[in-house]
Amino acid sequence: MRKLLAVLYTALILGANAAWADVASLLDGDMKKLMLWDAPVDVPEAVLLDATDGEHALADYKGKWVVLNFWATWCAPCRREMPSLERLQAAMPEIAVVPVATGRNAVEGIQRFFDEAGVTTLPILRDPTSDLAHAMGIMGLPVTVILNPEGQEVARLIGDAEWDSDSAKAVLKDLAKAP
Repeated sequence: MRKLLAVLYTALILGANAAWADVASLLDGDMKKLMLWDAPVDVPEAVLLDATDGEHALADYKGKWVVLNFWATWCAPCRREMPSLERLQAAMPEIAVVPVATGRNAVEGIQRFFDEAGVTTLPILRDPTSDLAHAMGIMGLPVTVILNPEGQEVARLIGDAEWDSDSAKAVLKDLAKAP
């Protein structure tokens, strides 16, 4: 199954437009799972809640590249991945790493998850009814979506990844240079 997915993803990447050709050449390690879209895809409006039920929108991040990560407290791969997302944010402060706890995730459980994973700087954001996740076709966790500065989806990675790897940082830097 994994080989079939790799072949499918490779076909999608090779079919991507010329603007992504340089990015596709950087896909190594976990980044081989990254799917690049031929054209940016609009992302639905959504209200995300923080730890105190304050409302936030993805539009708050317009003007920045965004690494939007869908996760949950019960997700074992998410537990492995989250520290790398925090390290990515520290290594590349020019982008926004936005983790969104999808579904029923109590604030106390999220805080405990962050404490156990050593995550101290990423925001606590929740999609408690999974409205955003459903609207974006998120079928399992974790899923990470890359948004351009206009707030449109340009790439998606299904499953966990080492987001602070040299390959991931190179891909994100190259995406930011693409027209």
